[in-house]
Amino acid sequence: MTVIVRDFRPEDAEAVAAVRRAAVPFIVATPESVIWQAANAPAAQRYRLLIGELDGHIVATAHTGLAFDSPEPGKCFCNPSVHPDAIGRGVGSAMLAEGERYLAAEGAQTIYVWALDNSACLGFAERRGYQTSRGSVFQRLDLANVTLPPLPDPADLPAGVELRTAADFADRLPEFHEADTETSNDEPSDVGGDTMGFAEWRAMNWEHPLLDRELSIVVTVDGAIAAFTIVHTDRRDRYQSGMTGTRRAYRGRGLATLAKTVSLHRAQATGFREAFTTNDTDNQPMLAINRRYGYEPTQGERRVFKTLG
Repeated sequence: MTVIVRDFRPEDAEAVAAVRRAAVPFIVATPESVIWQAANAPAAQRYRLLIGELDGHIVATAHTGLAFDSPEPGKCFCNPSVHPDAIGRGVGSAMLAEGERYLAAEGAQTIYVWALDNSACLGFAERRGYQTSRGSVFQRLDLANVTLPPLPDPADLPAGVELRTAADFADRLPEFHEADTETSNDEPSDVGGDTMGFAEWRAMNWEHPLLDRELSIVVTVDGAIAAFTIVHTDRRDRYQSGMTGTRRAYRGRGLATLAKTVSLHRAQATGFREAFTTNDTDNQPMLAINRRYGYEPTQGERRVFKTLG
């Protein structure tokens, strides 16, 4: 049994996407998005996509890099994904060890890793010196069969409220960046991320190949962005919610729920069959909203961390 850890090559993309979907079935991953992320990560992130081979077959991947947008220097991440058939054969250990070595050499001090919330994965992390931090939960919606909450009648929308798509804001990206930054900074997090500049945001978010600009819905009030939901899709049948949020001045009016409802209805009408989302376990308001849509918890995960060196 031979284990090899190496860097990603473009010809690996199909296998990498397949491993990710097998290891974490509650995400959207395509070969195109794998190639794009490896090629377009910001230089400050020092991103490496590690590949784990077992007897010549790709069975694991790991996103590795610096948390360059964190307000606290020295934080980094390494998130291995191992195909279920290859668990327990040393590939995950080799991937994590290489990630730790690389990040320590880049000057990182604290490493954060997402681990599935089960005894095997958390035990794996604990044996390697990791401590457990906050949790999140994957949720799935059977979009092909669910009866969604009804769409509001446009005539019933409050005065000044309009529904737009992200595509409508192609020439107003600085405003979109500002809204996304404000809402993202209010999300629970142990890494933080409030320093991403506009150019980096545009490259990592707006230009992401999975971003569905027609299903990403923006709610405006008197023309200003008030709330939005960002959506990634595989352009076939899988839909994944990204950030859903409301700017502070507009909270308490149900605008984020409005954006999400419209997006899900349009996705269902377009033929998407599954919808996925992830929420921090402390984000009870959004978890409650998702339950009303019919989302069901599928798998928990926990952030684990340790000091390098």
